[in-house]
Amino acid sequence: MSRPGRNDDPDRLYTLTRGRSRSDSDAFDLVTLVVSECDPTPGMQSEHVTILRMCRYPTAVVEIAADLRLPVSIVKILLSDLLDTGRITARHPRMSPSAAQLPDPTILEQVLVGLRNL
Repeated sequence: MSRPGRNDDPDRLYTLTRGRSRSDSDAFDLVTLVVSECDPTPGMQSEHVTILRMCRYPTAVVEIAADLRLPVSIVKILLSDLLDTGRITARHPRMSPSAAQLPDPTILEQVLVGLRNL
């Protein structure tokens, strides 16, 4: 059973990915930002065209999947195709040095104790 609004027809997904079930690249996670490096060309797969148009400005993988109404795993395969041909670039959002550090373990422990006491 598929979710409303999703087009998870197995034959269509198989065709979109040319039978692949995994991306060749580990460059993508849900928050990876994708940017188009060129305009679509005649003869391109319609999903590739849509992605290139959608990503004129940095767009997260999860947003692309939602707009295309496709599973993230399928979108990652499509993005890998575009990345391999140099049509997109992918980068992770920048984090400030303080955001990249984990909180102090003692604070986490105190939060956990507080939650258990609820």
